[in-house]
Amino acid sequence: MERKIKKIMPTDLIKMKKRGEKIVMITAYDYPTARLVDEAGVDAILVGDSLGMVVLGYDSTLPVTIDEMLHHIRAVARAKPRALVIGDMPFLSYEVSRSEAVYNAGLMIKAGAEAVKVEGGIEIIDKVEAMVEAGIPVMGHVGLTPQRMLKIGGYKLMGKKVEIAEKIIEDAKALEDAGAFAVVIEFTVAEVAKIITEKLSIPTICIGSGPWCDGQVLVIHDILGLTPSPPPFAKKYVDLSKIILDAVKQYANEVRTGVFPSEEHTMHMSKEEYKELLNKIKRNN
Repeated sequence: MERKIKKIMPTDLIKMKKRGEKIVMITAYDYPTARLVDEAGVDAILVGDSLGMVVLGYDSTLPVTIDEMLHHIRAVARAKPRALVIGDMPFLSYEVSRSEAVYNAGLMIKAGAEAVKVEGGIEIIDKVEAMVEAGIPVMGHVGLTPQRMLKIGGYKLMGKKVEIAEKIIEDAKALEDAGAFAVVIEFTVAEVAKIITEKLSIPTICIGSGPWCDGQVLVIHDILGLTPSPPPFAKKYVDLSKIILDAVKQYANEVRTGVFPSEEHTMHMSKEEYKELLNKIKRNN
């Protein structure tokens, strides 16, 4: 379906839900990737704190700093994507106080994000309200919240039990009431995600939470086959790891055997200039 809007903004995602159009979101952490996913036609680009694991090599998202997030947001923003750019607020950048949440979210907006994403529900509602009041669009995140993985005991499927399911539903509704324009639902049973999607007037974007949400998001390294141990809900669309490995092996072999660089990849002086250079060197010696 041909899009009529030139630049996607948070309000456009809400309109897409009302029209019954599925929202496509994907992560990107640098300029060339942002340019490519935007050209592919995604609706939103999440500069996720998942970069801590897939780009920076951390064991979790917890060590990611605000400065690291700003660095990658700037890189993505330089691609000037048509897609909405959302910056993930890292652990402890918004939980402590309303003023700190607004300040750090503002840094992300100044870096080029057009919205921010925060993990949690009722416990962070006052921070969400403060950011929205400051004019910063906020996307919520419920279900599995990786920044709280130490508290919940790892990366667990959420919502299997009624009491947990009720909490996730309450959190999502509270985020909408606080002014969030969308909610990510991560690694939650599909039935709970379906209920949330039907209850909210703002879009739900799922990652590992079934087909009944208003949209989907995945980490780009997972779909490209660059993640050694991807989560069970991720789908690999290409084995880019093998393609890269084969290409670098071929390059290394050609360098060692003298095949590369060939004449095709070699630049020369004109014969006259080269002759003059040799003569000057000879005279100087």
